[in-house]
Amino acid sequence: MSFTTLKTMNFVFVRVETRDGLVGWGEAACLGGPTWSEESAESVAATIERYIAPWLIGREATQIEALRVEMSRRVQGNPFARAAIEMALWDLNGRALGVPVHRLLGGRARDRVPLSWSLAVADPAAEVDEAREKVARGHRIFKIKTAAHPLAEDVRRIEAIRAAVGPGVSLRVDANQGWDRATALKAIRAITPYDLDFVEQPLPRWDLEGMAELGRRVDVPLMADESCFSPHDALAIARLGGVGILGLKITKSAGLLGTMAIARIAEAAGLGCYVGCMIETSLGTAAYLQVALAATPVTWGCELFGPLLLAGDVTREPVRYADGAILALDGPGLGVDVDEAALKQWIRH
Repeated sequence: MSFTTLKTMNFVFVRVETRDGLVGWGEAACLGGPTWSEESAESVAATIERYIAPWLIGREATQIEALRVEMSRRVQGNPFARAAIEMALWDLNGRALGVPVHRLLGGRARDRVPLSWSLAVADPAAEVDEAREKVARGHRIFKIKTAAHPLAEDVRRIEAIRAAVGPGVSLRVDANQGWDRATALKAIRAITPYDLDFVEQPLPRWDLEGMAELGRRVDVPLMADESCFSPHDALAIARLGGVGILGLKITKSAGLLGTMAIARIAEAAGLGCYVGCMIETSLGTAAYLQVALAATPVTWGCELFGPLLLAGDVTREPVRYADGAILALDGPGLGVDVDEAALKQWIRH
């Protein structure tokens, strides 16, 4: 990515148990530390253990909305920590009722979500080979990570990938905040001929006005990811204009409720949504998938490929993929069962 080369993932897992023995699980995934945001596995664990868990014990687990509001008052920021707790509460409640979480969110709007595969290989030739191999296996959407190399090199990469996969495959670009305004304008105009679906987060997260101005000057839709953590962010982006797509991530938005609120704002503003990831295990991926299945504006697919990249997993059965898509989970709660023995193999203290 524009800011780091990722070799390892760090996770915090949350286990919530009721007095009658019902258990729910949540997860917060961090990209090797406080790289993508200010939070790390260590800060998430400390926030939960010291500032959330003590008052959560003994509370009514069915009152997810009330607990969400209280968490936001007691803990400023720290959305990853709050999301992991809320995720476990949704899992617990779905299991108590014997229904998948997407039923509690309003029901499925779709039974599968098209999967985007990210291309971010140091060797351009290997990147082209990877794209061809994925196309042969049914993938039809690729997102190309940019801004880690000079612009001319990124343009050559995009040109080569488009030539390799042909016109029938969707290509997107993600700069992960890696350009300034002038570079972003030059870059997007240079790559426009390669028929891109959108360009994700070309500018720093704080530059909402720059995103709006840029969006009005280019012919490729822009997507806000790092700029869109909260419903307040989504509302500001919608008011400014210029951005056509909002990126949804449960952890950045402090839980499923915050994520669904952003999706509703997008729907009201006539914007589309795309479900990103932080390279979760099958547990976190299952939670993201519940939103991707239920939120109507998710018309741009998802990148819920975390389990396909990781060396291990923590569920008895992984999430399922077929024909370039991730498939719905209809089991109770998040739809996956944590294998606590497998989880222990990965724990560090």
